[in-house]
Amino acid sequence: MSAPERHSLAHAELIIITCGSRKLEHPAPAGELYIGAYHRACRRAADALEAERLLILSSAHGLLRTDEVIDPYDTAFGAAGSVGAERLAAQAHEAGLIELDPVVVLAGRRHYELVKTVWPHAVCPLTGLGGMGSQIAYLNALAKHAG
Repeated sequence: MSAPERHSLAHAELIIITCGSRKLEHPAPAGELYIGAYHRACRRAADALEAERLLILSSAHGLLRTDEVIDPYDTAFGAAGSVGAERLAAQAHEAGLIELDPVVVLAGRRHYELVKTVWPHAVCPLTGLGGMGSQIAYLNALAKHAG
């Protein structure tokens, strides 16, 4: 990871990270609910980058603060009831997030494509890295070397 790349990521006004299919079995703050390795790697990297705002993009709830308590759910992106572009845009407008720049997405392709419907300028450093293992390795390196 190059120094210019770390520099651009480290000054994000908003970082959006993935939710995850593995969850606790009881209500919890969103920042604790997701327990899968991919989500945890995204979270560690996001925390190391110290963005002004950190949100989780949930397939069922849309944008979540890490302290928002939610119930476990089983809704995949694209499934009935999942968050789409219109709902995400409404949440972003309501929260006053539309004008933020830069926006960094630490998530897979489906999450990134959805985020780009609201923030076309958003960047995802995981694009083109291959599978989940390669992405987790990148996220771990990012967390280790951020700052």
